[in-house]
Amino acid sequence: MTVTKGESAQEGAGGKDGITGGATDDATGDGYAPSERRLERERYKRARARRATAIAALSTLVTAVVLYLVVVNAPGWPRTKETFFSAQYAREALPKVLEGLWLNVRLLAICGVAVLVLGMLIAIARTLRGPVFFPLRVLAAAYTDFFRGLPLIINLMIVVLGVPALRLQGVTVDPVLLGGTALTLTYSAYVAEVFRAGIESIHPSQRAAARSLGLTNRQALRYVVLPQAVRRQVPPLLNDLVSLQKDTGLVSIGGAVDAVQAADIIVGRSLNYTPYIVAGLVFVALTIPMTRLTDWVTARMDRQRAQGGSL
Repeated sequence: MTVTKGESAQEGAGGKDGITGGATDDATGDGYAPSERRLERERYKRARARRATAIAALSTLVTAVVLYLVVVNAPGWPRTKETFFSAQYAREALPKVLEGLWLNVRLLAICGVAVLVLGMLIAIARTLRGPVFFPLRVLAAAYTDFFRGLPLIINLMIVVLGVPALRLQGVTVDPVLLGGTALTLTYSAYVAEVFRAGIESIHPSQRAAARSLGLTNRQALRYVVLPQAVRRQVPPLLNDLVSLQKDTGLVSIGGAVDAVQAADIIVGRSLNYTPYIVAGLVFVALTIPMTRLTDWVTARMDRQRAQGGSL
């Protein structure tokens, strides 16, 4: 029997529909049966994952046991245990350390906002264009160079101990406020460089496209450049906030009763260093969630970058 072109076209269309229908069925799971090769591959992956987990757990256990034996068999371990790991002094120190930690948390919240705002302003000042802004760029660069080079502990001593010595009218002598000011001065220099790196990583075509749409330089910076720059720099900014959280304990230099100072008071009275261990563990417990958040944000942005998503 002779097959006409119309019939051939219909059969071709029907064949395509059949293929499409089969693909649709596979996609929806109707009547789909995975091949033996695929099942074998999945079984192999599961077995390899279980084996890797078992090896990691075993190696971790062996390492922990070895470290434990090395520590407890050290000649000075009994004295170290009594001096640094006393359960009695740990129970005494924990409530007072937690009470002082509230000051560290408040400092982190207030100084964190101040650091982000001041750092952004300094970064913008360093990226301003035109000869008229040259003095502003020089001042911003001098600020970042000075406070990034000045050790934080020295900055705290100068501000917390030096400012009250000047006896200026209307200037606070509260060690908490002065310590927070010193933290803000130092960390805003680091954050400013993070923001500046983000701003300069934006391709000039972005700003040119914004200008071609009728936006002014300030509008292009606000609506086009800064949103992209900040989004790119979220992981390093979170890392700086983690460091700031730990360094809030340095305000105890001026006598502020935070977690570190609360532990120091007990140590000075008892000559037992267990309160320092308690304070350190409390800071670690506070830092770990922020660190895991930073890792999650970094991994998420890496996945978006690999998939061609927005940065």
